[in-house]
Amino acid sequence: MDAQTRPVRPRYLKYALRVFACLALITGLYFMAALAGSLIGVNANWREPGTGVQIFVETNGVHTALVLPKRAAGHDWSAMVSASHLRDPSLTGDYLSFSWGHRQFYLETQSWDDIKAPTLANVILGSDETLVHVYHLTHVQEGRYSRALTITEQQYQQLAELIEDKFLFNADGGQPTPIPGYGDDDIFYEATGRYTIINTCNTWTGDMLEAIGVRVGAWTPLAGGVMRWFPQKTDNEP
Repeated sequence: MDAQTRPVRPRYLKYALRVFACLALITGLYFMAALAGSLIGVNANWREPGTGVQIFVETNGVHTALVLPKRAAGHDWSAMVSASHLRDPSLTGDYLSFSWGHRQFYLETQSWDDIKAPTLANVILGSDETLVHVYHLTHVQEGRYSRALTITEQQYQQLAELIEDKFLFNADGGQPTPIPGYGDDDIFYEATGRYTIINTCNTWTGDMLEAIGVRVGAWTPLAGGVMRWFPQKTDNEP
């Protein structure tokens, strides 16, 4: 076969392979950094108090949230996160699950089957449009996906204030506007803060706990980086 008939690899393929290799390298470095950041503990001297308020850190394997009693330490969420915001107000309970994240990802990916390439691209690029997601829970049980820890009443009050600060209140100073959730027992609210691959939903969880003095990883962009600090105490769940 002479030079004129020899097949030539398209130039674009060479560039595509280079781009793919770079993306793979960046992804690998990101996960390595996430692991390292989550292994470095902050608030090393923190210990659970003997008495106080029990909260929970929960996960679905990818996403984390903080579960708080609706009423504790003199704080009552009932007015701000009202049961009347739900499609079915009768589903409200004694606990509320709070998480924060990317608006488009939240609203367009009710399940992992709903993930689309443009949505993932927007997540990677980051956004100033964020939401607080709240589930109303009638019962919380410690297990594989939900870890209990006790904090002081002062820490609970501080945590409640930090979470409230993530809500975007109406311009007139009124209550935050609810946005329909996935089902009858959850609701979204417009939030403050910019979402990036550095400042993720899981980073938010870790930062909230770090701010009130709980021992957790220094940087926790992945769910596992949060949950590793709260080992399962019981076998109530499979």
